[in-house]
Amino acid sequence: MKKLFLLLTAIVLLSSHDMYLKLDNYFLAPNTSASIKLFNGTFHESENVIDRNRMLDVSLLGNGQRFRMDSTQWVEKGNTTILNFKTGEAGTWVAGVSTRARNIEMSAEDFNGYLEHDGVLDMLEWRKENNALNEDAVEKYSKHVKTIFQVGDQWSYDWQTSLGYPIEFIPLSNPYALRAGDQLELELFWEGKPLANQLVFVGRDTPSHSHGEVPQEETHTHANGETHTHSHDESEPHSHTEGVTQLRTDANGLLRVDITEDGVWYIRTIHLTHSEEEGLTHESNWATLTFEVGHGHPDTAEEHSHEHEEDDLGIPMYVFILGSVVLVGGLFFWFNRKNA
Repeated sequence: MKKLFLLLTAIVLLSSHDMYLKLDNYFLAPNTSASIKLFNGTFHESENVIDRNRMLDVSLLGNGQRFRMDSTQWVEKGNTTILNFKTGEAGTWVAGVSTRARNIEMSAEDFNGYLEHDGVLDMLEWRKENNALNEDAVEKYSKHVKTIFQVGDQWSYDWQTSLGYPIEFIPLSNPYALRAGDQLELELFWEGKPLANQLVFVGRDTPSHSHGEVPQEETHTHANGETHTHSHDESEPHSHTEGVTQLRTDANGLLRVDITEDGVWYIRTIHLTHSEEEGLTHESNWATLTFEVGHGHPDTAEEHSHEHEEDDLGIPMYVFILGSVVLVGGLFFWFNRKNA
């Protein structure tokens, strides 16, 4: 009975870790009512709501402006915390939530299980190599999550702006300019500096506009020959992250993600370190990023300004204009000469 109780406790503990910001629709109309869901559990299911007093920062970023959200804009529905807001002008927007740190005590068995379950494999390997698997843990943890969504039919550059969170993914290109088959580069920052050799997990969902059953994710090898990315290492322990891609940042904190197909993508990592703070053994900071690929691409003036400058023969438009001027001038001269 005691073992069963401990097992159930571990399941509840370990199933409530990840945090994500999600939208039912990542493509919104300007100046309309919308909502963002805060999931605390897994990407597909929220296990419990988040108290307002845990939220250090709730921000919306769009068109170069950062808007701090008020706690009254949050509501709860079942186990999900929902932010209601009104979209602004067209652009690529960012939403973020950063939580206060909390402490949690875990037995050695629970701590090891959590490391394996949530994919903190480097710390688990350290404990094995240093004969520390029997050591209990007191961990201070906080979570810092972001989502990027598109409002209207114009892109903007807000996706590249840091929210100043302790750990944060920053894309190097607009996710909403991507198509299946492209590659997204990101930087991972820890306390404002690139975080090297950090294990990161990448997964995808069906497009947000299809509300059918979610298909099983497939593991694929990220074989581009570069040392900063790695496919699943068979020597590493299996965990709930099996079925998503495991990557590592390079020496400059860069991460390259192959966008293999359309849908909602999520990227997550847990940076866990030993702590020298009194009463603690470890400190972790969690980061996630969500966005969607494949709903279409806005027609921007910058993107299409040169689209019609050539005809089907590949001749520049200015050649036709110049030729027309010369032709009209020649005909005018010829008729004047004939009538003289």
